[in-house]
This record gives sequence, structure tokens and C-alpha cells, in this order.
Amino acid sequence: MSERVTASLNTYRTLPKVELHRHLEGSLRLTTMLDIAKQHGITIPADVLRLSTLVQIQEEDKFTFQNFLSKFNTLRLFYRSPDVIHRITREAVEDAAKDNVKYLELRFTPVALSRAERFPLHDVINWVIESAEEAARKYHVTVKLIASVNRHESAELAEQVAWLAAEHIPNGVVALDLAGNEAEFPSQPFYGIFKEARQAGLHVTIHAGEWGPAEHIREAIEELGADRIGHGVRVLEDKTVVALAKERGTAFEVCITSNYQSGVVEKLEDHPLMKMFEKGINVTINTDDPSISRITLSHEYYNACDTLQMPQYTLKERILAAAQAGFLPQQEKEKLTSQLKKDLNL
Repeated sequence: MSERVTASLNTYRTLPKVELHRHLEGSLRLTTMLDIAKQHGITIPADVLRLSTLVQIQEEDKFTFQNFLSKFNTLRLFYRSPDVIHRITREAVEDAAKDNVKYLELRFTPVALSRAERFPLHDVINWVIESAEEAARKYHVTVKLIASVNRHESAELAEQVAWLAAEHIPNGVVALDLAGNEAEFPSQPFYGIFKEARQAGLHVTIHAGEWGPAEHIREAIEELGADRIGHGVRVLEDKTVVALAKERGTAFEVCITSNYQSGVVEKLEDHPLMKMFEKGINVTINTDDPSISRITLSHEYYNACDTLQMPQYTLKERILAAAQAGFLPQQEKEKLTSQLKKDLNL
């Protein structure tokens, strides 16, 4: 890494941060994976570098969504015990705190975490909640949880997760998320489930307009009741969807490096973040899967300002916008925003 990048990155490391879009399953440390493999007899390459090729995007990889999603297939081998799930949750929160994230919404996929050992979904949710609470206290970071369901899995499973998530609203589960392969799986089977989730008091965030067209963003807002859009970088393809997003004030959880590595944008410098902002879209900056992408939120802030030419002042405003878009009670949101303004000198 050049001296310029390092110096610049240090500037961003000191900033207080808000992360609205980070997947637990994309946040595992390589060293932890090696430990788990030894303890549970999982056959994987014995050294970090070779393991990295299976679970992290490499420079020489083809940048396609198929390749990006394939990393999760290997990651699913590791969820072998309650201790593992407790550990990866604690470490995900610790890593965010080390990067000066003050408010973290960590999304997790109960079905993915339960599958290797057929754990009951309610147990998995409890383990994540317990560890997130413990780590939040220890590392002085506010953490809320988002339960995620995948488009390629059954609506029945999604319904189970939605009901369990609603039951755990008092324990810090704030929202339901629809994720996965939007290019090949429709969201229509989930309309009713997300409507019920909203009625039960959960917020809604939907992955849309990433590997699918702008129309998916309209559908997410109008049919699934999305408060926020995960990615949404193809919104500019349709003026009426831009107008809808602006009218609703919908926040977009943009993940620059992930969009490049998954083939959504051909070059990092062509990422539409600034065009979205200039069109009045409420953009926020996030990591998506920090371990898979080998990044921190500081890297993403660096990319926004140094690669995409976002002014530093605008970045600070976007950090505040992310706090405003967080799924927090109004009083807590005001407290967070006020502290961030102070820390950001705004």
C-alpha cells in the first residue's frame, strides 16, 4: 500500500462511523476459520493464504455475482457449534468497534447459521442476540440486529424467521431483510411475509437494484414496504424510481467495493455513488461483507472520497444521514446524531 493511501486511510480511521449494511456471515476472520476447522475436523487448506482464495475475493478472480456468492458456500461449513456462532458474532462487533464504528446494524441469516448442524432457528437467533449484546457492552458500540432471509429459499422458512424476529424486537432485533440472488429469484413470494413483519413492528430493508433492474427498487418500496434499500445502485436507470425514492426519502445502503467485486460496476471509479447523491438520493456508505471483500468501513470512506471524489464535508453529512436512517427509537437516534455532530465537528 502506498504511503498516500496509508496516510489517507488513517484520516478515515479516526472518523466516527455508522454501518447499516454488514452481514455477519461475511465478517469471519481467517484465523478464526482455521481454528474452527481444526476443532471440528473441517477439510480446508491448512494455511491462511490458500483458505483466503475460497472465502475472500482475490485480485485475479472474475468479478461476477456468481463468484461473489460462491464464497458463502464455503463459509456455511463453519457454523458447527453454539460456541462458533457466539465467537463470530463477538468478533464481528469487535472488528467494527476497532474501526471506530459507533452504531452498527449487523444483519444475520438464521437459516444459513443453522444449516450445517440443523440447529433450531430460535436457538441461533438467541445465540447471536446474546453475543451481540455482550460485545456491544464490552466494546462500547451500539448494536442492533437485522434478521435476513434469502430469495432462493422457501417462503415457509422466511415466515418462521420473520415471526422469531418479531418476538425478539425487545432484544434488539429491529428489522427483516430480503437478500440473495435477485437476478434469478423473484421477491413476490415474500410480499405477505414482509407486510406481516411490518405490522408486527419490524422495519424492512430489501436488497434490490444490485443485480436486478431499477424496477426491483420500486417493487421493494411499494410492494414490500422497504424503509431502506440494500445497494440500489441501478436506481438511475429509471427516472420514475428516482422520483419515488426521493419522495419517500428512502435511504440507500451503498457498498462500493462489493458492487465492484460482484460485477455490478465494471470499474471502481465508475461507481454511481456520486451520481446518485447528485440526483438527490439519500445515500449511505457501508461494507456489505468486510471479510469477503477484505476491507473495513474506513476503506469505503477512502474510496468514496479519494476514488469517487466525494468532498470530506459531504462524507460527514452522509455519516449523519446513516444515523438518521438507522432503525433506532427517536430518542436514541437524536442522542447518537448529537454525539456524532460533536465528534465530526459539524
